[in-house]
Amino acid sequence: MKATITEMDMPAFGKSIGEACRTGSILYLNGTLGMGKTTLSRSVIQGLGWSESVKSPTYTLVEPYELDNLIAYHFDLYRLADPEELEFMGIRDYDATNAIWLVEWPEKGTGMLPCPDIVVQFTDATDARQIELQGHSDRGEAQIETIRNAWEA
Repeated sequence: MKATITEMDMPAFGKSIGEACRTGSILYLNGTLGMGKTTLSRSVIQGLGWSESVKSPTYTLVEPYELDNLIAYHFDLYRLADPEELEFMGIRDYDATNAIWLVEWPEKGTGMLPCPDIVVQFTDATDARQIELQGHSDRGEAQIETIRNAWEA
């Protein structure tokens, strides 16, 4: 699925992702600095019902958000020097079965992260972002179909 998303569209687009992934999903967010990965993560988490502020986990590597029957983990691996650091922070202790993982800079955690259900690729466009969602599991493919139907409605 490909979409052109403006800054004003991002909250609604994030909400549609959150609603589709409410049963759990691992999303890798790829793109250069300033593409909107954190903004989309914030929109997904708020769309799931989180009413407080959503902090960027740039320095903490992960911020958990406990929601009704679901946990959203927002990872930002930009400052990770070595994938092994994820082992030291206890990456294996983060449950992925009843959670949404939003992972910025997943390439920094290669070999230590679970496989994604959805890869979100950001590219620049004039006054907007081109966002492509790619399914990497049956669950991810079904979730993308749900997002497409909600977004195109």
